[in-house]
Amino acid sequence: MAEHRSTHTERNETPLERADRNFIELLQELRVTQTGVQVLFAFLLSMAFTPRFEDLDTFQRVTYVVTLLLALLSALLFVAPAALHRSLFQQNAKPLIVRVSDRLASVGLAVLTLAFTGSVTLVVDVTLEREAGIAAGAGTLLACLGLWGLLPRLVWRSGARSGETDVTPPARDRAAALPPKPREPFR
Repeated sequence: MAEHRSTHTERNETPLERADRNFIELLQELRVTQTGVQVLFAFLLSMAFTPRFEDLDTFQRVTYVVTLLLALLSALLFVAPAALHRSLFQQNAKPLIVRVSDRLASVGLAVLTLAFTGSVTLVVDVTLEREAGIAAGAGTLLACLGLWGLLPRLVWRSGARSGETDVTPPARDRAAALPPKPREPFR
């Protein structure tokens, strides 16, 4: 028996309902990534206060500082959607908030890729040797790019070819043909 997939058409969402759902889904994704970034950032902060930190050479110290700043920037990018939503709460800006938050999350993942790369480079460099650290960092970079960049594109293309993805027009295009809903008073 063929599996039944839900589509936007079956959901019959208005643009605002779709924006609400998309924002909730985005926040769920950010909860997962935020925890990882916070753990990484805490690890990096505490590293400077360990006895072995004094033994780091210039390359390792620069890698440490750059990685620490990348982890901080990534955390800021992942928290920004919540701050944006709070600042624009009840301003009828949900679709805009979703678009901007999506961009912030995407940039946050790119920065997190670099923070992971720097962290692995540093730890392997300190524990083994420089060449191994650079190789491990390059492997980390390729893994993140593959899993977070290439894999979603391959899955989308595969689904589009097999008809498993929702290629119906967005709800906003269908909603344009519907009569407008009465607006609720501003609260």
